[in-house]
Amino acid sequence: MTVQSIRLFGDPVLRTPADLVADFDKELRNLVKDLTDTMLDEDGAGLAAPQLGVGLRVFAFHVDDVVGHIVNPVLSFPDDEEQDGPEGCLSIPGVYVDTKRRQNVLARGFDQHGEAIQLVGAGLLARCVQHETDHLDGVLFLDRLDAAGKKDAMQQIRASDWYNAAKPPTVKESPHGRGIFGLGR
Repeated sequence: MTVQSIRLFGDPVLRTPADLVADFDKELRNLVKDLTDTMLDEDGAGLAAPQLGVGLRVFAFHVDDVVGHIVNPVLSFPDDEEQDGPEGCLSIPGVYVDTKRRQNVLARGFDQHGEAIQLVGAGLLARCVQHETDHLDGVLFLDRLDAAGKKDAMQQIRASDWYNAAKPPTVKESPHGRGIFGLGR
């Protein structure tokens, strides 16, 4: 097992857009294994490479007993249907805030061997794909919250055991706009 440490809120790598994967080699396959093993060990629904400190566009997911990954994902949305529900993040442990996302998503990308793949998701899988793709863009789910949601999240963060009050991070505005309408790619 190759479980790695997960970077926490405040680490600059979580705010840095990831680079496209160009080499589908053994290093990428090792990264996919590390992402998958770490995600499963933490009982997460998804984990993006920046959360392990790697600035590449790849993430693993585990939703409804399906474990997979996608490299260089590009999202599209077949409709405007929304969902609103609790969302959390392995990089912000113990914090859950209702977050709006699209209900349905289509992700196109590649597997770890460079073969084209397509992932169609609804509900939790759609939420996961959008959340992890945000990580690849340097965006956290906190950035998508309204003022009251951000306040609630920051109260939960400040009350957590892992929060470092001496070096508090800031929540920024999403470059994609607040709410789900800025999610299109």
